[in-house]
Amino acid sequence: MEQELLKTGAIALKRAALNEQAKEYILKSKTLFKVLKKAADRYIGGETINETLSSVRKWNQNGFDVTTDFMGESIRNEKDANDATTEFVNFAKAIENEKLNSSISLDLSHIGLLVSRDLAIENLKTICEQAKKINQEVIISMEGTDRTDNILNIYKETLKTHQNLGITMQAYLHRTKDDFKEISNLTGSIRMVKGAYKTPNGLSIERGNKLDEIYLDYVEQLLSKNHKCSIASHHEKMHQETIKLIDKYRPTNYVLERLLGIRNEELEQFKDKGYNSRIYIVYGKEWYLYLCNRWAEYPLNIFQGIDDIVNK
Repeated sequence: MEQELLKTGAIALKRAALNEQAKEYILKSKTLFKVLKKAADRYIGGETINETLSSVRKWNQNGFDVTTDFMGESIRNEKDANDATTEFVNFAKAIENEKLNSSISLDLSHIGLLVSRDLAIENLKTICEQAKKINQEVIISMEGTDRTDNILNIYKETLKTHQNLGITMQAYLHRTKDDFKEISNLTGSIRMVKGAYKTPNGLSIERGNKLDEIYLDYVEQLLSKNHKCSIASHHEKMHQETIKLIDKYRPTNYVLERLLGIRNEELEQFKDKGYNSRIYIVYGKEWYLYLCNRWAEYPLNIFQGIDDIVNK
């Protein structure tokens, strides 16, 4: 009964995360924004670049790599897409000025994918060119299945001219078996995730032992070839099994990755044992859907959110 309730809650929260009307309502409601922001603070670096730089600096000083994402997706006009691009460029410049260590993660729909393919490519190249100046990596996040083809095609095209580009791959999609064969033969880095978006029936594998095995098979392929990669998971078993593979193959081009605010104490233990570790930091005001997704991963985290709201 408990597992069924958790599953129902997770599905509802994932749907809430995709509700753009709810997001707009919260952004316009000062009271509601202020209340829910207390729960979101656990998972975000801040609302501005300056606030986020403090978080990046703290994790760098503790020996962690960082990747940072200016939150936002599903932009449907050119001006907002260009404004987001400018923000990413300014963040890259700020990292350079502060001599910090952070790559950039982004959604292509945040920089114009839903406006036009050409706009997304142009903006992506602009960000990559700025990041390249200080040897920064730019990592494309994965979105819903209706966008997978476009994202992979833009990645492959842009990688030809911008080698500091990486891509995220989702183990739970049936199609990834074929996509992985092609993408892993390219030079760009791969972030391996299980996958969190709700998909139409028949496109993905449910969470469980089967998906764990598939995920770890992809991980082993990357580590055995010393392909540049990040192993992104909050499932302790996945990172523990990954460490066994690291000890077996002795790769150097890997990093264990977790989101800010989720089981970071375990990642710190891995880092202290000498394993490359990275914190994924998000920032900005578009935290509503991000908060819903974090709760959807483990709905009981809502109670932590209630505590944050009441006691802050």
